[in-house]
Amino acid sequence: MSQGDGAAEARTAKSGTVSPAGWRMLILVSSVQLLSLMDRNILAILNPKIKADLNIGDAEIGLLYGTVFALFYALFSLPIGRLADGWIRTRLLAISISVWSLATGLAAMANGFTLLAVSRLGVGIGEASAQPAGTSLIYDHFPKARRGLAMAVFASAVATGLGLSLALGGLAADWWDAQFPAGTAPLGLADWQFAFLLAALPGFPLAYLMWRAREPVRGAIDGIATPPHPAPFRASGHILGSMLPVTNWVLFWHSKASTRHWLFNCAAIAVIVVSMMAIARWCMAFSPRPPLMFGSLSVNPHVLQWSVVGFGLIVLLNLAQSLRLNDRPAFAIIFGSPSVLLCLGAGGLQMIIIYGIMGFTPQFIMHNYGLSPTETGLQFGVFTAFIGIVGPLLSGPFSDLANRWWPGGGRVLIVLLALGISPLLLPWLYSAGDPATFYWRFLVHSTLLAMWLPPFYAVLYDQVLPRVRGITSSIYLFVTTIMGLGMGPYLVGMIADAHDGDIAQALETVNWVAPAIVVMLVVLVFRAGRDESRLLDRARAAGEPV
Repeated sequence: MSQGDGAAEARTAKSGTVSPAGWRMLILVSSVQLLSLMDRNILAILNPKIKADLNIGDAEIGLLYGTVFALFYALFSLPIGRLADGWIRTRLLAISISVWSLATGLAAMANGFTLLAVSRLGVGIGEASAQPAGTSLIYDHFPKARRGLAMAVFASAVATGLGLSLALGGLAADWWDAQFPAGTAPLGLADWQFAFLLAALPGFPLAYLMWRAREPVRGAIDGIATPPHPAPFRASGHILGSMLPVTNWVLFWHSKASTRHWLFNCAAIAVIVVSMMAIARWCMAFSPRPPLMFGSLSVNPHVLQWSVVGFGLIVLLNLAQSLRLNDRPAFAIIFGSPSVLLCLGAGGLQMIIIYGIMGFTPQFIMHNYGLSPTETGLQFGVFTAFIGIVGPLLSGPFSDLANRWWPGGGRVLIVLLALGISPLLLPWLYSAGDPATFYWRFLVHSTLLAMWLPPFYAVLYDQVLPRVRGITSSIYLFVTTIMGLGMGPYLVGMIADAHDGDIAQALETVNWVAPAIVVMLVVLVFRAGRDESRLLDRARAAGEPV
């Protein structure tokens, strides 16, 4: 990372062009994101085979798919995001890819719930760096005028990974069954175990390529070249300690936090705990469920669910207070920006809808149209991948044009269009009478919906300085994971249980968070450009040397 490299990247920014190294990095980072989503989501299509083979139930599968993964993925994204802001991002990604690929392969050896849970935990920890480090690398290669396009390719990789996980997971398991009838497979490998093993293999050559990729000068393309952090691992460890209950109080004491700081923390934690207990009690009355059994331990699923959400809120509270104590510029840049807060709120609510749709639409298709898991996985997976490519590639370049017409606000208008109209189409989508009609309507609805991510990401990351893009991405990831993956499928399932398994009604009901999203985006339309223009002033006022 020489001064010459930084000067070249600054010249790239002025010309508005993208260097060959930038396009190579975009391909690499997008491949990382594709593989991440494929390894994460492959469980969704394999779960009927896993349940039958290991004699576990839907509750355990739900914990593996949602709660276990979401908690560790979201939790570790915060210290790893801080590490991405201070260390070599290409090395961090290479190590992370290897970790989650090994964890995915570990599932191929599972003969019970425990090892599968360990595998999902490892995948969650490993994948926690993919988005923070990946988006940071993209933004240090692409000038502001081309970031909509870059994020379109990035978002396309997300949807492609989701689609491939369904299509390839089902095909691989069925192919293994056809080749090796029951009891004849090498090493006794079951069909779903083979699928996990196959999904793990591409990660290792990709990790090698990422390790050898050139690390760009952080911030040079924005004219704010940032030197490497002198102790990135210590800073990352400090973030981990500061956000966990109890250890955060130790760091409060070391930081000589004021009495007001202590009182606010304790009062806010008390409010969160009481609120989660009240919500869990209401959910138990609304949709009574049998307890989950962990050996001899009996746990109410609603209590477990809202305990995880409450823990997530406490972690976010502790992190914000830690930044305010120890890194006031970062706190002012992130939590002092109305536009960043609006993005966190709107993104979190939208992911409740998206994860609800992705988690239960395959079941809706199989139940309503009588299709097999393999047919559903292949068809729904291919459609999801196709739409996930087309939607972002339509909106990304267009959002770059809109941003020239109205800096900040132009991009938000595209997000508002996508997220304002698509909810109105859900009743039309889920009332389709046959699979062909459903998929045609799904194409219209989901192409429009998929247009939101590239301009949304571009708006969010333009609101912060290069040195905090990793932790900003991690905070966004944390909020959307806890709200989306941690709440979306749960809420849809709970509502469906309360209405005799009517998934369509449940999806339409959870869609009522859409008006709040629209209100936030309308405000963001008029705030984004203004807050971005005040970024440097806000950072300098907090003590940032820019």
